[in-house]
Parts: sequence; structure tokens; C-alpha cells
Amino acid sequence: MWNKRTDEMGPVPVPRNQPEAVPMRGPTATVTAAPQPEPAPSPMVKQVAAIGASMNIKGEIRTREELYVDGEVEGSLESHSLLTVGPNGKVRANIKAREVVVFGSVRGNVDVTEKIAIRDKGSLIGDIKTAGISIDDGAYFKGSIDIMRPEPKVTTKPVKTDAPVSTAAV
Repeated sequence: MWNKRTDEMGPVPVPRNQPEAVPMRGPTATVTAAPQPEPAPSPMVKQVAAIGASMNIKGEIRTREELYVDGEVEGSLESHSLLTVGPNGKVRANIKAREVVVFGSVRGNVDVTEKIAIRDKGSLIGDIKTAGISIDDGAYFKGSIDIMRPEPKVTTKPVKTDAPVSTAAV
């Protein structure tokens, strides 16, 4: 009588939610491996939403995370973070964002609280309202630019008086 080798038996099925059984040389020897803990997510990981080159979206897009548009978008875009229009991106929408970088094409008005940059081969047709702007050589822009200055922070201190107030009638 002879015993089959474990490599001739094929893989050993592992039940779900059970530690993985690892076959050893010999007919009946197995060793159970301890489950590995999942790595904790890094606190500094940026979340970036992406609209791929093959995507075509019509409607309103609102996000708090960074947004990378490399497809076609028609409607309105709003981001509380960075909005990047990639080289294949074609945006026919009004944009409202904290920061915008254009490598593709944009047709629509753009309202940016911090800075907009139109890079080489990028194009923007529409009016811009921003605190800062950069237009590279080779970029195309047609429209108006309204540079907004950030309003100074006004701190009001309450007036303190130590003198008693008299309400005597004369």
C-alpha cells in the first residue's frame, strides 16, 4: 500500500473566515497560518476622484475631494478642493472650485477662490473670477478675468467702559 503525495492531491480547500491551512510534505501534516491583520490606512492619503477618458457625464458634479477630469463633462462642476482637467478632458460647464488646473479644454465660466492655471496646450473659453492666475505659453484663453482680492479679516473688539452711566433726570 502506498500514500499519495500532497502535491498530487491539488490545493486544499479553505473554509471562509478560517485561517488558511498550509499543506506540508507528508500525507497528513498541515500547519495553520495565523490570519494577517489588514494594514491601517495612512492618515496622509489624498482621495482623488477621477472621471476617465472614456466617460461622458451630463449633469451636476459636486465634491469635497480632489477631482481629475479626463473625459467629457457637460453641466456644472463644483469642488471644495483641486479640480484638474486632464489632457483628454473636455468640459462644457461652469466651474466653481478652490483651485483649477487646465491641461485640456474648458468652455464655461470659472469661479476660483484661490488660483487657476491654464497649462501648455490647455484652452479656456469663458470668464474667470479668481484671486490668482497663471497662463502658460502655448495655452489658449478667450474671455475676461476678474481678479478678486481676499477681503481683510476684520476683528472687532468690544469697547469696555469703567465709568458708571447716569440716568438722572434734570
